[in-house]
Amino acid sequence: MKNIIQPVKGTREFYPLEMAVRNWIYENIRNVSESFGYSEYDGPFLEPTDLYAAKSGEELVKEQSFVFPDRGGNLITLRPELTPSLARMVAQKQRQLVYPLRWWSFGPFWRYEKPQKGRAREFFQWNIDLIGSKSPEADAELIAICAEFFKQIGLTPDNVKVLINDRRLMDQKLSELGIEASLKKMTLKIIDRQDKMDRSTWKAYALDNGLKEEQFVGLTKILGNTDLYQESAELQTVFNALESLGVREYVQFDPKIVRGLDYYTGVVFEARDIGKGARAILGGGRYDNLVKDVGGEPLTGVGFAMGDVVLPIILEQYGLIPDLQVNPTQILVTIFDENLMPVSLATAANLRRAGFSVQTYPEPAKIGKQLKFADRCAVQFAIVIGPEEKEQGIVQVKDLRTREQSSVPTDGLIKYINGMLAE
Repeated sequence: MKNIIQPVKGTREFYPLEMAVRNWIYENIRNVSESFGYSEYDGPFLEPTDLYAAKSGEELVKEQSFVFPDRGGNLITLRPELTPSLARMVAQKQRQLVYPLRWWSFGPFWRYEKPQKGRAREFFQWNIDLIGSKSPEADAELIAICAEFFKQIGLTPDNVKVLINDRRLMDQKLSELGIEASLKKMTLKIIDRQDKMDRSTWKAYALDNGLKEEQFVGLTKILGNTDLYQESAELQTVFNALESLGVREYVQFDPKIVRGLDYYTGVVFEARDIGKGARAILGGGRYDNLVKDVGGEPLTGVGFAMGDVVLPIILEQYGLIPDLQVNPTQILVTIFDENLMPVSLATAANLRRAGFSVQTYPEPAKIGKQLKFADRCAVQFAIVIGPEEKEQGIVQVKDLRTREQSSVPTDGLIKYINGMLAE
């Protein structure tokens, strides 16, 4: 092992089983996105650093992104998120698009973070956004998509919750505490870090960053008030819509949810495992200024993103990862000897044209060895064509699950396999 070149720290390798899980997650993402009428899109993997520097916050660019100069000296970033790219793409064709837009994507992203369980530097992410509607019902739709996805993959309200808040409500409450506008951005960061620190460390962090003692006391009362949403007409509309959408049991108000990115302006939400780990699964919210900030006309949006690193850990925790087929092969056509190889290759080609997934053994070998290979790869049927079979115009079909073997006319093989698969 010492002589094997190691992968780049924080990157991931997808062996067939891991790839099957990733594809299963992707298919469920596609199914739920399309069930709500969303269209798939994607953006560049490389972006000018300026796109993130002004829109997502300095912390994301300076501490969490892979930034490097190109040969012309321009700073380029491996995309750490997709929303700024989406805003630019919309701005570029703003007057040609039909609103509201419903778009989704699933692709690779990179963040320069300390690798640990549930966090990697390279990950795949689901992004889904509704652009061009200001209604609270649009916020509710995105939250309902979260809940429907959880339903689809087997996670129940006892496993996960979508926690909801509104930055406009928090802005109002911070003003009532006498927190000046210049300090509000830092106060949101203080709130966002509450769950990442113990109580005394968090208090010291808050006071060191400008809050007064009485403001800190008032802030803790706000963050403990689970009925605060009743002061927000928008949030009440969101919760009523979620009731109508049939997912109310998956959601709850949480004043501690403010999200760390600078561009959120209204409703924000975060889905979490409510088990022992309390891991964040996805997060998102409303952004009213992002399209304007990248050069377009004012256009509001709401969306969320979900990485693919934490989710498999949670699914495994609850025993919800299905028994996935790693090898798609249905049939192995054995190679009896060099003379009969053309017959075996032609038989495999005919089966593929009929729609089956077929392998041939790559070289002549003992039939027992080839059957053992097929068995270990979970192939259902093995086909043997020896000299006698060729002479008689038949093949031997062995069902490796039942261990039964049948002599089948060559011209009836496709019908026979279809019949066996239909049973």
